[in-house]
Amino acid sequence: MPMSWHQRQRFPNRHVRTSHQPTPSPHPDVPPRRRDGPQEPPRAAGKPSTMMPPGRILPPLLLLLLALSAVTPCTPQPNATRFVCTEPTLSTFPTGLPPTTTAISVEFTALSTLGPSALRGLPRLQELHLSSNRLATLPAALLRPVPTLLVLDLTGNLLADLPSTIFTSSSHLQHLVLRQNRLRALRPPWFQPLSRLSWLDLAANALAELPPAVFHPLRSLQSLDLSHNRLAALALGSLAGLRALERLDLEGNGLETLPPAAFEPVPALRFLFLQHNELRALPAAVFAPLHHLRVLDLARNRLRALELPPRPPGPVLDLDISGNPWACKCPLLALLRWAAPRLLAAHCTLCATPTALRGQEVAAVSQAGDMGCEQHLPEH
Repeated sequence: MPMSWHQRQRFPNRHVRTSHQPTPSPHPDVPPRRRDGPQEPPRAAGKPSTMMPPGRILPPLLLLLLALSAVTPCTPQPNATRFVCTEPTLSTFPTGLPPTTTAISVEFTALSTLGPSALRGLPRLQELHLSSNRLATLPAALLRPVPTLLVLDLTGNLLADLPSTIFTSSSHLQHLVLRQNRLRALRPPWFQPLSRLSWLDLAANALAELPPAVFHPLRSLQSLDLSHNRLAALALGSLAGLRALERLDLEGNGLETLPPAAFEPVPALRFLFLQHNELRALPAAVFAPLHHLRVLDLARNRLRALELPPRPPGPVLDLDISGNPWACKCPLLALLRWAAPRLLAAHCTLCATPTALRGQEVAAVSQAGDMGCEQHLPEH
């Protein structure tokens, strides 16, 4: 069975990229029942049958065992603060949760619907983890009874849309994960109340564009994951308002171009992931506003020439430019010598042209420094 929230670390600050693999279905097929005669109800392997001959009286101990086996899975405990349920057969949200509950984790179940009053009577709730279920819609009033909510995780459901007012009462929300759903568009009203949000994960959806200034209310946002969507372009103003953003992931979107001022709204950026796109060229000085950048991943694009952020005064830049058809000429070689980044996957960072250097490692050619490229060094 896949790991529940309590068995895995949530919200890593990712320096080393990991692939996004779809979560296996947690709902095993029910084996077919025979049709050649009366069937005894299925029971656990090795468990004795509870069927008794007519006229026999069940002993008290057996009656007690039968009563316990009939208890609804994942029964809430009185005065508990955390509720965890990963029962694959669960199809309705548990009721009777105590008002002391601060965290709920109902994951890897058959849950497909939530009523508008599902969270009523839980005034202290701070975390709600509903990943890997079958939720296709959410009621607009779902989160109104829990204004203290800090974390909402809806990973791996079937959500194609959300009500415009779903987060109206969620001004304290800090972490919102909508990863691996079916969202095709973002609604600006979702983000209006979320001025304290610091982590937003929208990866692995079907987003084809970002409305201008859609994230503008998110003045506290530090991490934004838009990887593995369908963003062929990043419209000017898409990142407006994200002055505190430190981590931006745009991996695997099929991006073909970037606007010259794409990153002006995010001067605090430290980690930028642009790998596995269709970028053929970078606008001049596109990374110039990023004085704090520490990790830049441009691997597996179609780049022949490179742009880099200003050389940082502190730690060197971690740079991955592998899997591109580099033109090993003076502009590239001199830039790498001047910036002196820590080149990741250097053995996969190869020259495509000129013919004499084809297949050689870019780093080795640059470090050789015997091509008379000093006049191409950037000004300090």
